[in-house]
Amino acid sequence: MSLTRAEIEQVSLLARLQLGEEELDRLTDQLGQIVEYVKLLDELNTDKISPMAHGVEQFNNFAADEHRAGLKRDEALANAPKRDEECYRVPAVLGGN
Repeated sequence: MSLTRAEIEQVSLLARLQLGEEELDRLTDQLGQIVEYVKLLDELNTDKISPMAHGVEQFNNFAADEHRAGLKRDEALANAPKRDEECYRVPAVLGGN
């Protein structure tokens, strides 16, 4: 099953891409080749292979928790473009003052 030009046009519409005639022709050919190449994976025998969430197995690579002091308020607010004595000042998002 190769991709049709109509399918590429539909995907470009959904993705809000404005493609010219030449681009549609080229992408129809290129994406069709990619789909055909991926279909080669159907030929592999995967009966004895367990599903994986990631291509490389990893197990809980977490760093140990360490208690350490955080930033002092003055240090945390030092680079804020707008602030008061305690907090960052940001524009109201939901209305108000």
